[in-house]
Amino acid sequence: MAETATTRRSRLTPEREAELYEAVLDLLREVGYDSLTMDAVATRTRSSKATLYRQWGGKAELVARAIRHHKPVDIASVDTGSLRGDFQALTTRQDDCRMEQDSALMRALGTAVHTNPDLLTALREWLVEPELAELRTVVQRGVDRGEVRADNPAIDYVLHMIIGAFVARTMIDNEPPTQTYLSSYIDAVVLPALVA
Repeated sequence: MAETATTRRSRLTPEREAELYEAVLDLLREVGYDSLTMDAVATRTRSSKATLYRQWGGKAELVARAIRHHKPVDIASVDTGSLRGDFQALTTRQDDCRMEQDSALMRALGTAVHTNPDLLTALREWLVEPELAELRTVVQRGVDRGEVRADNPAIDYVLHMIIGAFVARTMIDNEPPTQTYLSSYIDAVVLPALVA
């Protein structure tokens, strides 16, 4: 499916694609997933609705691709020589303002996936699976260096822990996630689970 989507989008310049994705994210923040329409995206981006459907197939894929494009972190490329260093470096890749915006967006999409199976499928394909693979690479380097036991059951829950911290921060503490909070969380929760 990813190969087909790439082929469909081949006529867009990278600049135009980035512009479209930014408009989609702005609309998501303004109205939420359920109220976002391809008509609204077409109007905001001065595109035809037919073009949007031809390029992305539908709202779910367009939203998932916009989020993936928006993520500045190539997790697997971070290699500081230690697991702690890698995770701490990842916390500094986004500033606090952007983390707050992304947290709100992810909470809203977390609710929307319960009634939109196409969105869940698209998010898994374009966001969850790639991030799981990248995190596995980071953790495997920790295993290879002897920092993490290969049979540690926490390895399978790293993404769960990180997403949980990111999304639940506002709900539990009524504060947005920040670099300081995530750094502390990694030291207090993620690393002890992995190096135990």
